[in-house]
Amino acid sequence: MNIKYLGHASFLITSDTGMKIITDPYETGGGLSYGGIKESADIVTVSHDHFDHNNVAAVPGDPQVVRGTAKVKGMEFKSISTYHDEAQGGQRGKNTILCFGVDGVRVCHLGDLGHQLSEGQVAEVGSVDVLLIPVGGYYTIDARVATAVCNQLQPKVVIPMHYKTGKCDFPIAGVEQFLQGKKEVTRLDASEVEFKSGALPPTTQIIVLKPAL
Repeated sequence: MNIKYLGHASFLITSDTGMKIITDPYETGGGLSYGGIKESADIVTVSHDHFDHNNVAAVPGDPQVVRGTAKVKGMEFKSISTYHDEAQGGQRGKNTILCFGVDGVRVCHLGDLGHQLSEGQVAEVGSVDVLLIPVGGYYTIDARVATAVCNQLQPKVVIPMHYKTGKCDFPIAGVEQFLQGKKEVTRLDASEVEFKSGALPPTTQIIVLKPAL
């Protein structure tokens, strides 16, 4: 399976058979200047209804939209209810974690998670191979809490998202704060990376991708 980082919290995940999933499509504007999403998809996942995560209309291909636990086009999606803040949704509402398997690789997209996970939520998430995690803070968990969440879930691969870049003018931190002090970090001069079920790293590796758009 192939993961392509489009920008912000949006990824294009393509299975070996060509099934395409786009996560949290954003709307350009309002502090985001990533290019418009032109990639078509079979399925679009949405973690919550904010403009930088729910622009389903921008995705070509008449995709089926997944916002919670569902079986769609032969794929099973598991949702875990969380919050967008540390006040149990009192500030920014609810957030949905979505976990799903692609070619035997278990992917977990944390959306705009705003707090450390409870023991029950960790158990609900279960085993994770590839963790897509927000690290910028302010609207989501910051570098410190993101590190704690990684320690809770123990994924094979961590891909940071939702951090400040030259195309994101939100008052959030860049990826460097999250990477500070961590040893197993690979910075790719590319927006895509491939994973095989039998060839995942034995210990947690952080992979930083360049936004494609």
